[in-house]
Amino acid sequence: MAENKNFTIGITQGDMNGIGYEVIIKSLSDNRIMEMCTPVVYGLSKVASYHKKYMELPDFSFQFTKTAEQLSSKRPNLINLYEEEVKLDLGTSTKIAGQMSERALYAAGRDLKNKLIDAIVTGPINKSNIQSDKFKFNGHTEFFEHYFGGKDHPAMPLMVGENLRVGFVTTHLPIQKVPESINVEKVLQKLETLNRSLKQDFAISNPTIAVLALNPHNGEEGLLGSEDKDIIQPAVAQAFHNGINAFGPFAAAGFFATGAYVRFDAVLAMYYDQGMLPFQLLTKGGVNFTAGLPIVRTAPAHGTAYDIVGKNIADPQSMRNAIYLAIDILKNRRG
Repeated sequence: MAENKNFTIGITQGDMNGIGYEVIIKSLSDNRIMEMCTPVVYGLSKVASYHKKYMELPDFSFQFTKTAEQLSSKRPNLINLYEEEVKLDLGTSTKIAGQMSERALYAAGRDLKNKLIDAIVTGPINKSNIQSDKFKFNGHTEFFEHYFGGKDHPAMPLMVGENLRVGFVTTHLPIQKVPESINVEKVLQKLETLNRSLKQDFAISNPTIAVLALNPHNGEEGLLGSEDKDIIQPAVAQAFHNGINAFGPFAAAGFFATGAYVRFDAVLAMYYDQGMLPFQLLTKGGVNFTAGLPIVRTAPAHGTAYDIVGKNIADPQSMRNAIYLAIDILKNRRG
C-alpha cells in the first residue's frame, strides 16, 4: 500500500455511456493530482481511448495494466477489466454498460479489501442498468455498506462542500415511505455516525450538528405532523445528553434561506431532496462521501449526465474534489 505522501486511489469508471470518463480524464490530466496520489482507473482501455479522442488532450495517456500490483507512479493507470469489444452507445442506458459498471465496482472493492489501493472514488452509475442477480442495491452507499460495513458500521451519505456538509436519515426511498422510516433510534444512530465522522474524517474536535424537521414549519406543534415533536426532538435531546452537540429540529426552508447553516459543521436532513436540493444550490463541485465505514469512498455529486456526453463540456471539478477529499480523509485517519 502506498505511503502517506502518495496514496493509491482507485477510481471506478461508472457508466461508460455517461460523463464518467470525461471527468476522470480531465481530472487526472491535472498534474497536481499525480503529485499527491497514484491513481488507478478500473475500466476498459478501448472505451477510455475513445472518450479521450474528443477531449483534445494530446499529452495525456494511461498506463494500461492488468493488476493493481503493477502501477506507475509517473502517470495515471487503468486496469483493463474486459478484453472483448463492447458497444458504446453514448447518452443511453444499456445492459452492457451496467455490467461493466458492476465489474469495476467489485474489482476495486476486492483490491481495497486486499490493501492494494487506499481508497475508492466512484464514477457515476445508472442505478437501473447496473441491477443484476448479484447487484441488488439502490446505489453506491448501499453497495459499500454491504461490502465493507454491516451492523457495526452503518453507512450514511455525507455531501461535502466548501461551506456545507449534509447527512441524511433516509436516502433512496419513495417520499411516502419517509415518515414511517424515521424513529428516535435511527435519528440518534445517524447523529452518532455523523459526529464520529466529523471528528475522525474531518479533524473537527468539537463538531456542531443542525437537525432538520421533517414537516413544514417544524410541524406547527403537531398541526402539520407530529414526527418533529415526538421523534426528532427527543432524539436530538438524547444525542445532546450523550455528548453530541446536536441542535434542532429546524424548519428546513428558513434554516437555509437565512444562511443559518454556516454556523454548524454539518446538517442532518430527514430525506434526500430535503438536504440535496439546497446542497446543490449552495455549493459547486460538491462531493459525496460515504461516512461510517472503515474504508474511504468518495464520488462526484452528479450523475451520468447522458445529455452532454461526448460534447467535451462536462465540468471535472466535482470529480477532482472527490479525489482530493479521499486523500484528505486518509491523512486525517492516519494522523
